[in-house]
Amino acid sequence: MGFVAAFIDSVVGGGGLISVPTLMWAGLPMLNVLGTNKFASTMGACAGFLTYLRSGTIDKKIMRVMFPLAFIGSVIGVFVVREVPSDFLRPLVVVMLIVIAIYSAAKKNWGADKKSVHVTHKNYLFGLPLIFILGFYDGFFGPGTGSFMLFLYLMMGYGFLGAAANARAANFASNLAAVIVFTSFGLVNFDYALPMGVGMIIGAFCGARMAISKGAAYVRPLFIGMTVILIGKQILELIGE
Repeated sequence: MGFVAAFIDSVVGGGGLISVPTLMWAGLPMLNVLGTNKFASTMGACAGFLTYLRSGTIDKKIMRVMFPLAFIGSVIGVFVVREVPSDFLRPLVVVMLIVIAIYSAAKKNWGADKKSVHVTHKNYLFGLPLIFILGFYDGFFGPGTGSFMLFLYLMMGYGFLGAAANARAANFASNLAAVIVFTSFGLVNFDYALPMGVGMIIGAFCGARMAISKGAAYVRPLFIGMTVILIGKQILELIGE
């Protein structure tokens, strides 16, 4: 399950839809599920990040600024969620995911792979506060973070492959920050985290390599499909409440 979750997560996000229920099925307490999942996911995210980095698909100039912003935002989010219930965000998340799915499906040629990408100063300034907010969101609540980050990079002017690569870098930062805090609270079960993490390392490497070789023709439909699945999951949880 770790392999499958990380394979998908390394391309478009949403791997938690597989890894979190798997850990719940194993019988872990909910807070330990979240902490253990973050630890294993960070192992996979690191593998995906390094694979994209070696391929040259990550914009290093942007990453040097976005990485610490997502990291700091996530740390703050984890501390805040211990004091404030996060469930009130779910209706807003559903609406945002629906907008993303419709927008991405309607713009047929949007995000086609570009040989060179020029991010304007305006788009750069637009992305700075939003990547911090998404880092905070990942630590505070989490569902759909990878999809939201990918969408942000598309809005900044990257193609689907470049957006997937840069989103993986930012998502790795927010995961790393969250897992440091979860570990410090003793909420990681290493008996489950380490073997799942090994599966995630292999899955993330394979997923990233597949995205690099197949390009936008592979990433775009997977992104739209995963966004629709995320919408369905959040709606079912709302109905269940």
